[in-house]
Amino acid sequence: MYLEIVTPEAILFSGEVISVAVPGMDGEFQMLDNHAPIVASLGQGTVKVYGDLKLEANVAAKFTKGDQGATLLQINSGTVEMKDNKVIVLAD
Repeated sequence: MYLEIVTPEAILFSGEVISVAVPGMDGEFQMLDNHAPIVASLGQGTVKVYGDLKLEANVAAKFTKGDQGATLLQINSGTVEMKDNKVIVLAD
């Protein structure tokens, strides 16, 4: 599936991933290939991206490595949309 992570300052990531887990308002949830369409609000927490991410040098410092090969991004709030096998995370 295709993932875009966008903040008010920049596009942090854009590319193919295996899955992504996000901090929903009622708890964390994960999206895999061909997930049903969804729009949800995000709370403070960690976006966990699974796959081989190629991060640009100017944004790589915002991400950390986690368990099981996950790449982690801390957010304060945001919105996620999944549609047609594309995930867009609008994060603050």
